[in-house]
Amino acid sequence: MTAPDPANAAPEAAVDTAPENPTETRVRAALDGLEVSFGAAQDAIVCVEFERELLHTVMERLRDSAGFETLTFVTCVDHLASTATEPRFEVVHQLISLAHGDRVRTRVRLTSDDATLASITDLWPGAGFMEREAYDMFGVRFEGHPNLKRLLMPEGYGHHPLRKDFPQQGIEPDRLYREWDRERRKDWNPKES
Repeated sequence: MTAPDPANAAPEAAVDTAPENPTETRVRAALDGLEVSFGAAQDAIVCVEFERELLHTVMERLRDSAGFETLTFVTCVDHLASTATEPRFEVVHQLISLAHGDRVRTRVRLTSDDATLASITDLWPGAGFMEREAYDMFGVRFEGHPNLKRLLMPEGYGHHPLRKDFPQQGIEPDRLYREWDRERRKDWNPKES
């Protein structure tokens, strides 16, 4: 008996040797039946993208079924310069599982004419200030938020400074600073009001 000649041997079927990602497996199981898509971020965090109507359901399942008990951030990205078409905004949530030591990131895309999304303050009360910041800086409205008002800019300010179409020099900065100074003085010295 002679050994088979390696040059004439039939090629073996390709075997997927990529290690299974336990985080993605857990997330897929929790979101089974929902229309979501998966991707990996540059930092190897599992990313889930879906339509806005699914936000509350997805977040609740990630918390209750996949063990992502802590919300680490809510932010927004304005894609105005990078895309000529809608959707313009992307709201990003990141969750962490302290028990498993891993993270998941969710993405929901919104158009500029309807930049609204459900609030998740009923799931994570700490989302309140993060949603207020996204509202203040980008103009994304969070439906059901218990106190959606400006966080950093004065209440009557009609613009959203982190939008890509906001002028770099600001809008009427001298008037804005005078108003802020007047309000600050009222807070420190009520006699001036």
